[in-house]
Amino acid sequence: MLSDSVVQVKGVGEKFAEDLAVVNVFTVEDLLNYFPYRYDVFEIKPLSELIHDDKVTIEGSVVHEPSLTFFAKRKSRLMFTLEVENVAIKAVMFNRAFAKKQINTGDTVTLTGKWDAHRLQITVSSYKIGPAENHASIQPMYSLKGDLTNLKIKKTIRTAIKEYADKVEEILPQFYLDTYKLPDRKNALVTMHFPKSRLELKHARRRFTYEEFLLFQLKMQLLRKIKREATEGNAQHYDVNKVKAFMEGFPFSLTNAQQKSLKQILSDMKSTYRMNRLLQGDVGSGKTAVAAVSIYASITAGKQGALMVPTEILAEQHYESLVDMFGERANIALLTGSVKGKKRKEILELVQNHEVNIVIGTHALIQDDVIFDDLGFVIVDEQHRFGVEQRRVLRDKGLNPDVLFMTATPIPRTLAITAFGDMDVSVIDEMPAGRKEIETYWTKANTFERVLQFIEKRIANGEQAYIICPLIEESDKLDIQNAVDLYEQIQAFYPSVIKTGLMHGRLQTDEKDNVMKQFAANEIQVLVSTTVVEVGVNVTNATIMVIYDAERFGLSQLHQLRGRVGRGDKQSYCILIADPKGEVGKERMRIMTETNDGFELSEQDLKLRGPGDFFGKKQSGIPEFKVADMIHDYRALETARNDAQEIIETNLLEDNKDFANLRTYLENDSFLQEKMD
Repeated sequence: MLSDSVVQVKGVGEKFAEDLAVVNVFTVEDLLNYFPYRYDVFEIKPLSELIHDDKVTIEGSVVHEPSLTFFAKRKSRLMFTLEVENVAIKAVMFNRAFAKKQINTGDTVTLTGKWDAHRLQITVSSYKIGPAENHASIQPMYSLKGDLTNLKIKKTIRTAIKEYADKVEEILPQFYLDTYKLPDRKNALVTMHFPKSRLELKHARRRFTYEEFLLFQLKMQLLRKIKREATEGNAQHYDVNKVKAFMEGFPFSLTNAQQKSLKQILSDMKSTYRMNRLLQGDVGSGKTAVAAVSIYASITAGKQGALMVPTEILAEQHYESLVDMFGERANIALLTGSVKGKKRKEILELVQNHEVNIVIGTHALIQDDVIFDDLGFVIVDEQHRFGVEQRRVLRDKGLNPDVLFMTATPIPRTLAITAFGDMDVSVIDEMPAGRKEIETYWTKANTFERVLQFIEKRIANGEQAYIICPLIEESDKLDIQNAVDLYEQIQAFYPSVIKTGLMHGRLQTDEKDNVMKQFAANEIQVLVSTTVVEVGVNVTNATIMVIYDAERFGLSQLHQLRGRVGRGDKQSYCILIADPKGEVGKERMRIMTETNDGFELSEQDLKLRGPGDFFGKKQSGIPEFKVADMIHDYRALETARNDAQEIIETNLLEDNKDFANLRTYLENDSFLQEKMD
């Protein structure tokens, strides 16, 4: 059985089993699935095809005995000539004095190393005595810890394949193997460890990439189905005519992307299952308008709506904009930590009596004393700022209300498919017409005074500016000192009529709110801040975003900060002050100046930073794949997702015998069992 302990494999004793346990190999199946992390390819090509400075492999016969010279402390150089295709090639080996006794005149040798086409010379990194056909041309390299060695692992896996390969069962239906021309599981597994050619290895990797993506997507789709079926009888019968009239009252037309997202949301509301949807859209793309129409549709169905946001100032802004949008159509209440005593009690009564249709608030919404009469629609803005438990508590205040999560962080499609696989995702990837693009410039720190002069001119026109310092997690004190120094420098530079504000992580929440309110009221013209200025805060008068030490931020963070300006009808600017040392930092600055498209930036950011820390920290929702790569294999990810949807929607797991092995595999999956429990 593949579930046998690894000690059942011939040659594996207790000590070796302990070494394997360090790399999470406990069973025979674990061992067979312990794939190499890379492959060294030794492919002999004609001299005419070798490229200067490339790593190459050549084979030839040694023309004369190697000469050995010593230099510096214990350093050596071994040189000899070999004949390749009737051409004399010079071979150089450093610090391999012992090889002089191994390499003799007339020997055939296979050398791998860096090729110098001008000197017809190879600087050898590895060598074998004998012709290439006696050695595998593709060498698998395993991730090693402790006492493990490549040789030992390869030998053990070879033994395990001999003893257990016939127990490897195919789990993919034949239809997919034929459609995508994939090798069967047993042969692909053998190839992953002992590839005979690049082409064979490519197809084995394709097979396991597709399998990993399909299994993950099936798990996500099954979880989604289970959640949906637990919430039947949840259809909202909204008034289509009232919703149309509400939209016609807007002073603008919805973009195609807004209309598409709204259609998806309204369709969810009409269905008998609870909605679980993520609405993602760039800063200023018009998510609030879509949210307002959705929540109004729920009100016309006789339900109440709730909107939870991370900060009080954001709650107040949403309250003001929704009151303006709805007019007499709905009673809207604001419930934050600042609403206390008698006023809070009055609001709670109105909510419980259904005299209030919409409640907008912060964490205050999830207190035990907040009781709704009939909560039908919940919106969680900037959903990543709330914990899973906080979102669940709000959802549980209604009888399976429809839930819409919103984020202004453009998430790359590949990440959205994986991290939010159990959610439906709507994307607003189009900006409203007439919106002025923010002009972005990159400059060096020695031009900071010129930047301050530019800001002074804009302030003379009644505009405002943000100046952001990076957050260096290692030292809060250093952070604040940076900001204080910059704050004092700016205060000294500007005349007293220009008021400068300071915001940093040590301020209390009410102090931060107070500074932001002063800035929103134009009592402060220049705001210096160490922390990321609150997502969504809308100061239409702010037209300049200066980001100091911009190379310390990721692309998505820079784009979020840039989105704090450009919210009015005036031309806005983002100035990146950076002296990046590395190529990645320079590339970030270049990309920022070339595009305002958040989704394009997020894809670039994913390539530069990798999926693990795209969100700032490892998230459990993003799986670690053994073979698949979400960035490079995104087409396979899309294909697997579509196949998984079809399998679940058409009940193929239950109804089709070709899917029996796949069903059994999923039934035994610990991830699914844990989630279902």
